[in-house]
Amino acid sequence: MSHLIGEFDCKLDAKGRLMVPSGLKKQLPAADAEGLVINRGFEKHLVIYSKAEWDKVTAELAQLNQYEEKNRKFIRYFTRGATELSLDASGRVLLPKSLLEYAGIGAEVVLSCQFNKIEVWAKDAYDAQLDDEPENFSSLAEEVMGKGRRIDG
Repeated sequence: MSHLIGEFDCKLDAKGRLMVPSGLKKQLPAADAEGLVINRGFEKHLVIYSKAEWDKVTAELAQLNQYEEKNRKFIRYFTRGATELSLDASGRVLLPKSLLEYAGIGAEVVLSCQFNKIEVWAKDAYDAQLDDEPENFSSLAEEVMGKGRRIDG
């Protein structure tokens, strides 16, 4: 799978259905046939994976030693609420109410593509997070990506 790109402002309908934007749907050609999986993110947001990407993630989790308590806890928390999504005939997916409540998501959402997944944020929470951008983004880039790595840009 190639990396997903884009940021999409969307609205949920009264039933919690999300119309998948056409620009994003084009990047997910197997979504109609295979479906998608939605899960909790590490912060108060949700994450959507293609079914193939979710299978890769869970295959990694299956490699963890489940005799270690921290691994069992991580698996339990990470997979909590994971739900398969299917696109309806109109290109919409119904987001689970429990996950929407967890993430504090109302009617306005932002879909933010992050490589192999799509983060789903309440619009106000997403905007607040981006308002908290480090004063010196260049220093953060050096700290995270520098350290002997060669990168053009």
